[in-house]
Amino acid sequence: MTLTLIDRARRTGHVTDRDVEDAPDRGPADTGAAPERTPDAAPCSAPRRAAGREADGLAVASFVLGLVGLLVFNLLLGPAAIVMALLALARRTRCPGRARLGLALGVADLVVLAVLVTVNGTVAWDLAG
Repeated sequence: MTLTLIDRARRTGHVTDRDVEDAPDRGPADTGAAPERTPDAAPCSAPRRAAGREADGLAVASFVLGLVGLLVFNLLLGPAAIVMALLALARRTRCPGRARLGLALGVADLVVLAVLVTVNGTVAWDLAG
C-alpha cells in the first residue's frame, strides 16, 4: 500500500518527506528515480520561456556584433546587428536596452563605413596616416 502511494505521488510529482520515510522497503530500481512531469502541468510555459531566451540571446548577439563591427567587418556586422536587434525587439526581449544599444551600434557601424569610404576611399582602417 505504501509503495503504491509513493508511485502515485511520483507520477504526479508530489513526493513529501513523509512518503519517503514511510516506505523503507523501496527496491533498488526506485532509488534514483526522478518524479515524472505530467504533460498538463504547464502547457504554454516552455515554448514561451524558450522564445524569451531566444530574444534575449538575439539582443546580446546584436550588441556584441555591433561592438565588434566598429573595429572589423563593419560592412557585414553592422547590418547583422541591426537585423538581430529588430528581431529581439519584435519578440519582446526582457533586455530592450541591450537590443536598442545593438541597434545603435549597428547603425554606427554603417556610419563608420561611410566615413572610411569618404575619407580614405577604402573600407579599411588606415592608422599609419
